[in-house]
Amino acid sequence: MICFDLFLGFLRVGLFAFGGAYGAIPLIRDVVLAYGWLSDEMLAAMIAVSESTPGPIMVNLATYIGNSQAGLPGAALATLAVILPSFVIILLIMIALKTLLKNPYVQAVLRGVKPCVTGVVLATGIYMILNNCFGLKGGFSPDWRSIVLSAVLGAVMFGSKAVLKKKTSPIVLIMVSAVLGVMAYGI
Repeated sequence: MICFDLFLGFLRVGLFAFGGAYGAIPLIRDVVLAYGWLSDEMLAAMIAVSESTPGPIMVNLATYIGNSQAGLPGAALATLAVILPSFVIILLIMIALKTLLKNPYVQAVLRGVKPCVTGVVLATGIYMILNNCFGLKGGFSPDWRSIVLSAVLGAVMFGSKAVLKKKTSPIVLIMVSAVLGVMAYGI
């Protein structure tokens, strides 16, 4: 039964996640909390881990949650469920690509979806910040290490753009954040 729940839960995430992984985080959160697979705090930690490991965040989260709930079969089913809708949709789009993208109505829909996805990603970020600062403890209790790490990463990103006149690679930012995270939280 748990494998069936994993498949249906992550199929729902895969079907309705538009705009990438950050847009899917609220959907994943709803599914995970509804089934009681992870706590809100553990989900936030797993999002951070999924961001720093290779592969798409949705796939990493689905694989981890599936594995934690039902072992290897659960990991395989949750991963399959989260990627299956995208796979089928991409196949269908490739078939109709020539005529579909020239359609002005399709172009209008895609232009209209962009601000919505931006809003969902921004709302998720604000939710995570507020949850971190006003979490389960009640009252204002920010994690100062995470604030300092965020400031250092922002300085690296914007500083390198100003000094080197080019963007910092996301891979470099992930490696810097991993090293700083180990130094701040592991030592």
